[in-house]
Order: sequence, then structure tokens, then C-alpha cells
Amino acid sequence: MNTHLCILLILLFLTISIVDGLLHSLMVLGLSFCTELEVPHFFCELDQDIKLACSDTLLNNILVYVVTSMLGGVPLLGIIYSYIKIVSSILRMSSSGGKHKAFSTCGSHLSVVSLFYGTAFGVYISSAFTDSTRKTVIASLMYTVIPQMLNPFIYSLRNRDMKEALRKLIRSSPFL
Repeated sequence: MNTHLCILLILLFLTISIVDGLLHSLMVLGLSFCTELEVPHFFCELDQDIKLACSDTLLNNILVYVVTSMLGGVPLLGIIYSYIKIVSSILRMSSSGGKHKAFSTCGSHLSVVSLFYGTAFGVYISSAFTDSTRKTVIASLMYTVIPQMLNPFIYSLRNRDMKEALRKLIRSSPFL
């Protein structure tokens, strides 16, 4: 990839992020909220802010689902498509050692992507069906903190020295 293309991609995604943030801000500014209001959330998410509004939020809900489908669904479809291609290429390999190495390389990435998308979808789907603040806070924490925290750990497990150190730690643990 050349430098010019890399800069264009960065500018494209920066622009998309700015437009998305502006869209969400303008959506919330257009809502009216009741005066006596307690916000029982871990942090402000657009979906939870819309639920607190006293005005009609149908257009806002439709817009949230459309934008989320585009900005979350399109990358997810791209990831699924690329993994289908990767798996079909790996299955065509003749050596079982090569297959194992290729699958172990993809496994760490797939686990982080699954954790992120699974918990993110869980937050938005569960918030549509339940009003449990505790569950929403835990799910929000899961998709904002846990994947980023586990990412270096998961990728470092591909290192043989890290694997051996973890095995020694598990064997010497008095709790296991």
C-alpha cells in the first residue's frame, strides 16, 4: 500500500467518524428532556439518551439503527467474507501442520472480533428488550473495555515464551 492511499483511507475514516459524531450530537440536541431526571448509566450512549427523552423518538431510533447497521454491519460483513476466503484457502492446503499454524494465527483475531461484536450487539439488542440498568452497564463495560484489554494478551499468546510462562503460572497456582 502506498503512502498516498494510506493517507486517503485515514482521511476517509476520520471524516466518517466526524460525521457520525455530529449526526448523533444533532440528534440528541433535537430532543426535549424532562426536568426531573436521574441518569443511572455508566456512561452516555445514544440509545440510552434517546430512552430518557420526553419527546417523540421514532425518527431518532430509525436513524440509530440505520447508521449502526451501516457502520457496524458493513465491517462485520467484510470480516465474515474475509474469513470465509481465509478458511477456504486454508482447507485447500495439503499439510496439516500448515493448517494448524494458519488456524492458530486467525484464532486470536477471531476471538477478539467475536468478543467485541458479540457484546456490542448484546448491548443494543438487550437495551431494546430490557430496562435493567445493571445488565446494560455490564454489557457496555464488556464491549468498551474487555476487548481492548484482552487484545494484547491474546496476541501475545502466539509467542512460545508467553505460552510457556502461562503454563508454568497455571501449574504453580494454588487455586487451580
